[in-house]
Amino acid sequence: MMSTLFRFFLWVFRAFLFFALLGLAIKNSGTMLLRFFFNQEWTAPVSLVILTVFALGVAVGLTAAISFSRRRKPKVNA
Repeated sequence: MMSTLFRFFLWVFRAFLFFALLGLAIKNSGTMLLRFFFNQEWTAPVSLVILTVFALGVAVGLTAAISFSRRRKPKVNA
């Protein structure tokens, strides 16, 4: 019983979080001008830039975590 109630509230929280972030993305749909080297420019919505930077950060973090966990040697209990 408790597990079902907890799962229900977890889904309600997820839905609330999704719609809150969706509303934030819609409110920040203005364009942003990114200037790169050699006079390269890219115009994109603010929410797309934030999402791209977030995804790159997650990818770099996961790569670092995986490489760190592979380098660790398991302890031998003797």
